[in-house]
Amino acid sequence: MSITNNEELEGMKAISNAVALTLKAMRDFAKPGISTKELDEYGGKMLEDMGAKSAPFLTYNFPGYTCISVNKSFAHGIPSSDIILQEGDLVNIDVSAELNGYWSDNGGSFVVGSDLHGHQQLVDLSKRILYNALNEIKGGVRIAEIGKLIETQAKKANCKVIQNLTGHGVGRSLHEEPEEIPNYYDRFNTKRFRKNSVVAIETFIATHSTLATELSDGWTFVGNKGGYVAQHEHTILITDNKPVILTAANEI
Repeated sequence: MSITNNEELEGMKAISNAVALTLKAMRDFAKPGISTKELDEYGGKMLEDMGAKSAPFLTYNFPGYTCISVNKSFAHGIPSSDIILQEGDLVNIDVSAELNGYWSDNGGSFVVGSDLHGHQQLVDLSKRILYNALNEIKGGVRIAEIGKLIETQAKKANCKVIQNLTGHGVGRSLHEEPEEIPNYYDRFNTKRFRKNSVVAIETFIATHSTLATELSDGWTFVGNKGGYVAQHEHTILITDNKPVILTAANEI
């Protein structure tokens, strides 16, 4: 969406703060021994207490309030009482929701407890690339150039990007124009970021894979060539200078 007045700005700030605080609280709540279902219900209750409604449930009838993916799965994971978090697990939580007609989206990967399996380096790389990309986004910049930045920095670290999951516009619904903000360079994409528009920018930095493959449950994604993936996502308002990070409260 494009922000045209203060009422819209305040609406986007409110829902963005709600999803950001929920993501931070869920990350802090996650610990060895709890199930992803328990973690999801914790986040769902927090959203409910703030008057927000789960976007995946509203939009897609997703079987959970939030998406929680563990280890080799990295996106759209279904919360389950059978998935118990373990020390050193690589976990991704994606929280998106609606409040008073406004929608916002954020997510992040992290390591549970001690980094027993060496995932923290990938997590840190994903965060760093996200912020490097955000620092270059302003009105008039080509979307393809940001994809090029993300892909180039991943390659310099001997990593890859997932090409079939992307950032997107957000605001009056969960997915809006631009429908795709890729993590790679597409020279045929001539679209540019527009001042005053709201978008969700997300990294998908991978150790081995370049595509997300859906499992038989119809939701969960894993990499086409295995390995691990770290994702981080902020909803931002584009300006003439550096963007306003509306989901900054998640403290990614």
